[in-house]
Amino acid sequence: MAENQGLIEKLDKAKLPRHVAIIMDGNRRWAKARGLPQVFGHRQGVKSVREVIRTCVDIEIEILTLYAFSAENWKRPRIEVRALMRLLREFLRKESANLNKKGVKVWAIGRLGGLPAGVQEALENAMKTTAKNEGLLLNLALNYGGRSEIVDAVRGVLSDVQRGIRKLEEVNEETFREYLYTSGLPDPDLLIRTSGEYRISNFLLYQLSYSEIWTTPVYWPDFRRKDFLEALLDYQGRERRFGAV
Repeated sequence: MAENQGLIEKLDKAKLPRHVAIIMDGNRRWAKARGLPQVFGHRQGVKSVREVIRTCVDIEIEILTLYAFSAENWKRPRIEVRALMRLLREFLRKESANLNKKGVKVWAIGRLGGLPAGVQEALENAMKTTAKNEGLLLNLALNYGGRSEIVDAVRGVLSDVQRGIRKLEEVNEETFREYLYTSGLPDPDLLIRTSGEYRISNFLLYQLSYSEIWTTPVYWPDFRRKDFLEALLDYQGRERRFGAV
């Protein structure tokens, strides 16, 4: 569309965020507002995922982290959880070839061993298929919780100290990063949250310390390229000081 192209032309390619993280919120409310079962909102949300991935590829964003399934989401009704796992498995199976063609590398963070076997298999296949790609890194947060990540990182540090692999006095902010699920990745420059909420919901608690936050009232199933580009333009208009004057 001409409007989207105009927004792309306004972007300063030298000031794009390296890492964008998104809390994809509003699927259930989108469905409820239309008198539809919740699964329809989740299924429509997959279309938004595809569009944002395409946009990241087109404008050469390096990393996209999507909060796809939180550790707290297991508390939802069993029928909804099953539907979410089925959609995730279908997405990974159907999209792997297309993502591979686009040069996208699939990765995942979280307590992945807690996912259903079918989802684990589909995820492993997607990561294996795209492992050599050097384009966009699509990082899926699955069975993920920020507090759990920090706990797991502390356990990793203690284990290495006890085994003599690392000295306690060597542990600082930089070495601690090596034990996080996101080890080796830069922190998100920009966090996007849809559906008008203003909380970070236990997402990347350590990594979001200095991330810029952009929110929109748009429900995730309605989030499109235009919305994503508007978030990037807003980000480029900010001055990032990282605590300095």
